[in-house]
Amino acid sequence: MRRKAAAEKHSSIVSKRLRIAVIRAEYNPEITRSLEAKCLQGLKEAGIPAGQVDCFAVPGCFEIPLLAQRLAVRRRYAVLIALGAVIRGGTLHFELVANECARGIMEVSLKHGVPIIFEVLATEKRRDALRRAGNNRFNKGFEAAEAAVRMLSALSRLED
Repeated sequence: MRRKAAAEKHSSIVSKRLRIAVIRAEYNPEITRSLEAKCLQGLKEAGIPAGQVDCFAVPGCFEIPLLAQRLAVRRRYAVLIALGAVIRGGTLHFELVANECARGIMEVSLKHGVPIIFEVLATEKRRDALRRAGNNRFNKGFEAAEAAVRMLSALSRLED
C-alpha cells in the first residue's frame, strides 16, 4: 500500500519522458546484481517504465565516476544511480577506491547538475554487504530507486 501511494505521489514526474541510468560495478557481482535487481524493481513500483531505464556495467567502483561523467555530458538522463560494493581487505585499497568513487561521483553531479544517487556499499565484511543487498525491502538498491524518484520530484518542484 505504501509503495502504491508513493507512485501516485510522484506521478507528475513519472508521466514525463524522463530517462534514468543505472551504473553497476561488476566487481562483487553477487552483491551488485542484487542491488541492481532491487533498484529496477523499485523504479518499476514507482511507475517508471522499464523502457526509460538504461543499465550500464563497469568493471569496478573506481570506474563509476568516468561513466557517470560521460552520461551526464549527454544530458539525456534526469538522474543517475550508482551501485557497487567495496569490501575492506588487508590493504588501503578499500579506502582509496571507496573515497575516490564517492568524490568522483560528487564532482560529476555538481559540475553537470545531474543528481547521482550513491549506493556504493563500503563495508567491513562481505556478510555486511550481502545483508545490505538482501532480497528484501531494506536492499540498498531499492532505497536508491526511492531516492531517485524523490530527488526527481524535488527538482521538478523547482521548475514549477
